[in-house]
Formats: sequence, C-alpha cells, structure tokens
Amino acid sequence: MRRGRDIGAGLLAPRDSASADLRLLSSPMALALRGERGSLLVWLGGIGGFAFVLGMVATSISSAGISQSVQRVIAKFGSGSIETPSGYLGFVFIFFIFAVSMFVCAQVSAARHEEAEERLDTLLAEPVGRRGWLAGRLLLAVGACAALAVSAGLLAWAGAASQGVSISLLRMLEAGANCLPVAILFLGVAALGYALVPRASVAIAYGLVSVAFLWQLVGSLLGVPSWLVELTPFAHVGFVPAQPFRPGSAAVMVGIGLLAALSSLWAFARRDLVGQ
Repeated sequence: MRRGRDIGAGLLAPRDSASADLRLLSSPMALALRGERGSLLVWLGGIGGFAFVLGMVATSISSAGISQSVQRVIAKFGSGSIETPSGYLGFVFIFFIFAVSMFVCAQVSAARHEEAEERLDTLLAEPVGRRGWLAGRLLLAVGACAALAVSAGLLAWAGAASQGVSISLLRMLEAGANCLPVAILFLGVAALGYALVPRASVAIAYGLVSVAFLWQLVGSLLGVPSWLVELTPFAHVGFVPAQPFRPGSAAVMVGIGLLAALSSLWAFARRDLVGQ
C-alpha cells in the first residue's frame, strides 16, 4: 500500500528539511546585517536608480531655458545657478542628503522594533553587552550610509557621463560623501532619543529630520532671517559639485553626532528594556 501511494511522486518532490544557514551569525552586528540586508538592498537600488536618472537628465534640465523667476526661487536655497549640469546636480543632491538621513531613522526604528518584540532579551541573555549591541547597530548604520552615499555619487556621475556630460568622478563622489555629516548628526541624536525615551524614539527621529528639511525649504522661500534658517543642519551643507565642500560645518555636525552617540551608549546601558 505504501509503494502504491502517489505522495512525493510528483515532478517537483518536496523537501521536508533544509540545511542550516549559519551565515552572518558570528556577532550581534553581523546578525543585524543579516536582518537588514533586504532593506539595505532596496535602499541602494532606490537611491542609486534615482541618482542615475537625475544624472541622465542633468544636461537637458540645465539647458531647458528655465525662467528667471524659477531661477530666483531656486537661488534662495543658496545653491546658485542650475543652468549647468554641475549646478543642477549640486541642487538635487540636497534631496539625497534628506534620503540618507531618513535611512538612519529607519535603522533606529529597526533597533527599537527588535527590542519591542522582545528578541533583544534573548540576545542579551548570551555573553553580549548592551553597549556592544548598540554600538554595532550604529556602526552598521554608518557603513550603510556610506554605501548609499557612494552609490548616489557614482551612479549620478554614470548617468551624466552616459549623456556626454563632462563632470569629475571625484567631485561626484565628494557630493555623495557630502550626505554623511548630516546623516551622522541625525543618527547620533536619534540614538540618544532611543536610549532615553525608547517608545517615542522613532517619532522623534523621523520628526526631527522632516521638520529640519521642511524648515530649510519653507524658511528659504519665505525669506525668514538667515539665523533662523541656519538652525537646521541642511543650511550648512555645500552644494557639491557646484560649490566647495564645507569641512568646518561637516566637522561640527560629525562631532555633535559622535557625542550624542557616545551618550546614547552610556544611557542605554543604564535603562531597562522596554516592550510594546
């Protein structure tokens, strides 16, 4: 009777078991990468594809005969003229800075989700320290931000080069790296919010980035005093490659981000884990 049954005799036989996949299980940081690799690939594909398209249209946009009124509005952001491909790319890269900053919010949200779902309890029951776990998360976020920034600069250059635009690859990579100081600043502040008020940390992270970016746009358009507009870190970014990189502002933002991140490690080690 058993030989006469047709179970398992189909063209595609079923598998009742699978070999264990032990990749990226060597450390908490590797485990975080294993959990976030799908999301990271989506972010890389989205930002890289968008950068390539914007690079392709750089020459056509800059030569499209943009009206003087539109140019005056854009000049209020401090980007200068967009009548050249480098000027146009310098202006649109502010949106990539915003996108990379939103990515760090997603990373803080992922860390909070791991704690809220009580998966972190199991991990910390092993010989894993709280500071080491959070530090690994933050280092992973910084490395992913660097990958996103490099892909944005590289693929924007590739898109422009495909249309015969002569623009320096190094300058476009510098434009990509220009995304990192603001992202590191928001990552440190968001991590500190996560360590102090975990339940509100995701709202704080997304809220700070969104308000800062909108204030840069709206404040510049409304012509509010410059010292008010400069309260947002987006106002202290050079529009590379049309403008030079601002190392002083970048150093201050990175320093604030690192200080906030170190404070978050200290605070996280001293609070209880918080569920839903």
